[in-house]
Amino acid sequence: MTARRTYQGQQLELFRARSGEIAARDAQDLMSWPFFSLGKSRRVTPIDFRMGDVSIRVEATSEHGMATIWDADVLIWAASQIVDARDRGLSTSRFMASTSYEILTFIGRTDSGLNYDRLKAALDRLQSTTILTSIRQPSERRRHRFSWIAEWKERLDAQGRSLGIELILPDWFYAGVLDDALVLTIDRDYFGLTGGLERWLYRLVRKHGGRQSGGWSFDVPHLHLKSGSLSPLRRFRFELRAIVQRQPLPGYRLALVDDPDGRQRLTFQPIDEQPMPRRRKRAGATS
Repeated sequence: MTARRTYQGQQLELFRARSGEIAARDAQDLMSWPFFSLGKSRRVTPIDFRMGDVSIRVEATSEHGMATIWDADVLIWAASQIVDARDRGLSTSRFMASTSYEILTFIGRTDSGLNYDRLKAALDRLQSTTILTSIRQPSERRRHRFSWIAEWKERLDAQGRSLGIELILPDWFYAGVLDDALVLTIDRDYFGLTGGLERWLYRLVRKHGGRQSGGWSFDVPHLHLKSGSLSPLRRFRFELRAIVQRQPLPGYRLALVDDPDGRQRLTFQPIDEQPMPRRRKRAGATS
């Protein structure tokens, strides 16, 4: 029998996530705009962002703090599961079930007790963080308010051992994931990036630069604004320089250059990390 939930008047059928290797996919709206805290310390200061017709306000509770860019790994997992199932011709739903082990394995973390606790704390932050945005709203005056997770619960057996996690995604996120144009495959090495700013930069670069041979560039003050970071611009520049020196982003090379007018820009260009002979051989084997 198919499990169902009634949520806000809607009948939702349970979608059971599958284990095993699937491609990592990210929602483009989340890659482009400042939706998450980039620091691991608790943030309660709202993100209040406006650019053109885009407005975003992210609010947090003092109990849990704002959802972080590491917490967003859960949403990448959810998007990846939904797209994988859809591509295989299976039904999907906002009402999802999985085990903590499967989620942690997908996002490159061990199944230690500490990581189980961190996952549950991430789910709490995702549920308690609220977003008000104009993105993908048909009317200029319309705003959509939601939380990254509408609700979640952990199922336990009679001995108190975990049987898995159930969660309900918001309509806004789910609708964006089901649209082909709003999801991109990301490098799984992304989950190994340890800094919040470098994680945010990778997602932004992947969204805007893609695999364009000519690369892309951003004015540094513009980057600072789009990040939603609480760091002052001077500190933000310092952190960018450190990232450029380390070159941690998988698939891209970064550089800081000065325009003729003295304004500094961050440039990024795709790099070929795999030797051509290997790639041709693998393509031949596939065909």
